[in-house]
Amino acid sequence: MSENSVPNLHRSQPSKVTAWRKYGPVSLIIGCFALLAVYVTTTTPTIDTTTSVAAPTGVGAESTADIEDLPPGVETYARAKKKGIADEIDWGSRCDTTLGKLALPLWPQADCFKPFTGDNGGSTATGVTEDEITIVLYRTMPNDPVLSFIYAQIGNNDTSESTAATYQGFAEIFNKYYELYGRKVRLVPYVATGNIQDATAATADAETIARDIQPFAVISGPQLTEAFADTLAKNKVLCIACATGQTADWYEERSPYVWDVSRNADQTQQTVAEYLGKRLWNRTAKYAGDPAMHDTTRVFGYIHVLASETAQALEDKFTGQLATEYGMEFAEIQTFSSPLDLPASGKDIITKMKEAGVTTILFSGDPIAPQTLTQIATEQEYFPEWVLGASTLVDTAIFSRTYDQKQWAHAFGPSNLPARSDPEKTGPGFLYRWYFGTEAPAKTSVALIAGPLQVIFAALQGMGPNVTHENFKQVLFRAPIIKSSPISAQVSFGNRGFFPEPDYAGLDDQTEVWWDPNATGIAENGAVGTGMWRYVDGGKRYLPGDWPEAEPKLFDPAGTITIYETAPAGAEVPKYEPLK
Repeated sequence: MSENSVPNLHRSQPSKVTAWRKYGPVSLIIGCFALLAVYVTTTTPTIDTTTSVAAPTGVGAESTADIEDLPPGVETYARAKKKGIADEIDWGSRCDTTLGKLALPLWPQADCFKPFTGDNGGSTATGVTEDEITIVLYRTMPNDPVLSFIYAQIGNNDTSESTAATYQGFAEIFNKYYELYGRKVRLVPYVATGNIQDATAATADAETIARDIQPFAVISGPQLTEAFADTLAKNKVLCIACATGQTADWYEERSPYVWDVSRNADQTQQTVAEYLGKRLWNRTAKYAGDPAMHDTTRVFGYIHVLASETAQALEDKFTGQLATEYGMEFAEIQTFSSPLDLPASGKDIITKMKEAGVTTILFSGDPIAPQTLTQIATEQEYFPEWVLGASTLVDTAIFSRTYDQKQWAHAFGPSNLPARSDPEKTGPGFLYRWYFGTEAPAKTSVALIAGPLQVIFAALQGMGPNVTHENFKQVLFRAPIIKSSPISAQVSFGNRGFFPEPDYAGLDDQTEVWWDPNATGIAENGAVGTGMWRYVDGGKRYLPGDWPEAEPKLFDPAGTITIYETAPAGAEVPKYEPLK
């Protein structure tokens, strides 16, 4: 859409490039942190190993019992039960045959697969042998200055070594429980030679990994450059969570080698636009901190980070979608390159919002920028509504407690993260303690680590003995959709009808939240304090297209939850004894 086709749109201007710009925005640094609390499992695929990969259209199967065709040697408990042969198979102690699920206390539970016997085909792809599947674990360089800055904001003392040790621990658990057809996953740590924005070092590291280690896949990567993922894809090495979220086309061009477990940039903007257009547009700013705004029809402003090559194009697409689908426009758009710029530029940004009569600010960016922006707004005695946009970790208590509470008491919006549950009773940290009897070495980031491994192990379990990158794609594109619960997001890949383009990122749905500055509880890092996000309707989640057009139910504690002390109905996990 052209600039002139959006009435009264104030075009944003790129911010001045600062020394910090060379490191990129903080929102990209911690893009991979959006995995928080998204517990990804994948069940049975449908694979025709005699034909080329072709993703199905429409919504995929929802039950493993509905799958007709499976690779040779592959069988699930659900399908075997439907066929009447489940009792003829020895499923082993790792399977809870009352549920047909792996006996792992992690929600949602993965399906049981029939234990394999026979010839697995040996080397079916690079990094695959008769006995092992080699996967490289990317480790950041020691004392990376960018990550050190971020970690200091949230008290994260996890080191590269403790993170690697936690990955190894989860790999040991999953090797024990998932069916890998005579093979085991071997994690090989690789320490980066440059910081997470160094494209030259990233390219060299990827070349070294592809040439010298020759793995099947790589987990993680430098989050401020796509050079690492690009180089791995060119060398036909699969990677997951190895770059910051990109556009849908970007993933498709690198198929089947680059994957993520959160959302891509297009998907996030699509769902934020739907929320704004259906829930907020042409309604009064009744939740603003300034009572004078309560009877005023909302006037929207947009503050977002603008540092990548695609940022302006994404802004144009977003504003065009709002104008075309909802007749909505922004009275003011302001951008920034880094949160470290905001002590100087933030005053002008907030002034522009105030002068434009903005009642409602949409914020898309990193979790540090609101610290400065909300402080400046209060200094200017300006108290609008704050709405969550395409943000990273802004919807966590650990960061939201650092914002000016006079402002943030009026913050709300859509969140990718599911409602939280007691980390002492559920989640990756609980799983680690359950199995090993000790805390995970990476205490702060343990919740982020299990997700990519679960995607990989589930795909390996589903594709059977013939481990290839093409079959990896077919598994994820054709696997049953993992339905959401209040404490877990819906997860699917491929052409399922939720997004216009093929989906190489897992998370599908969102929930509605609002910030309660007076609620007390445990933050994501375990710190007890004041200020919690409240999940509306107990954390009910909405798929694209499903956001209701009714007035939001905000700033009323009735029916909300801050944290589930016990698992909600339907998300309970039985008690098991770990297999050693």
